[in-house]
Amino acid sequence: MNLVALYLACIIAGFTLTRLPEIPFLSSLGSLFDIIGILTMLVFSLVLIYMGIKALIKK
Repeated sequence: MNLVALYLACIIAGFTLTRLPEIPFLSSLGSLFDIIGILTMLVFSLVLIYMGIKALIKK
């Protein structure tokens, strides 16, 4: 159960990376943060879906 909470926290962190406000000295890295945030959300969402399907099949 702890892994599920960790994966959800990672999804929220990815969402937060995509919603960072424009900071002048980090403005050149804005698109990089968007890409990393989107990839983080996708990867950990797919892992949660996989874990859910695996749990359903075991029953």
